[in-house]
Amino acid sequence: MATISDLSKGNYIRYNGEVVQVEELQHRTPGNLRAFYQIKMRSVRTGKIVENRFRPGDSVDQLRVETKEYQYLYQDGDSLVCMDNQTYDQIYLDKNLLGDSVNYIKEGVTLLIAFENGTEPITAEAPAHVVVNVTYTEPGVQGDTATRTLKPATIETGAEIRVPLFVNTGDNIKIKTINGEYVERVK
Repeated sequence: MATISDLSKGNYIRYNGEVVQVEELQHRTPGNLRAFYQIKMRSVRTGKIVENRFRPGDSVDQLRVETKEYQYLYQDGDSLVCMDNQTYDQIYLDKNLLGDSVNYIKEGVTLLIAFENGTEPITAEAPAHVVVNVTYTEPGVQGDTATRTLKPATIETGAEIRVPLFVNTGDNIKIKTINGEYVERVK
């Protein structure tokens, strides 16, 4: 058990029987009242944000979280099969832990996975950007470059994103894994 004053941003704790990550931590002393900690926490499972006040002496169940790099191998139903880069052990990772990023990552990408007590994965994080190939898009109209017009394109993972008019089928592009937003064309 740890006290509230031992926590910092990014720590994982068990709050109301649920694993949460500390998003924001503020120590406040309003006027001549007693000091307290205002903590904003995000649920690992649901993504819901909870705020609560704690006294400086309150104790919390701080979790020991270990992060490791795993390589994404392939998709198996509602799970992703990932391999540890050092031991070559394979695990099944729930697709919900990655959120919308799962639509934009491809095989071979390195994921950062956090484990509670070294056994159960509680969070997974994709790289910020990935390079993908455009499998289909309509050809752009020549001379229509005055505005930043976007057109739909299908990438190799099967997801549909919006790209500028100059991007053609077969081009490699860099996109953000958070929302699939186009960044740049890659040679």
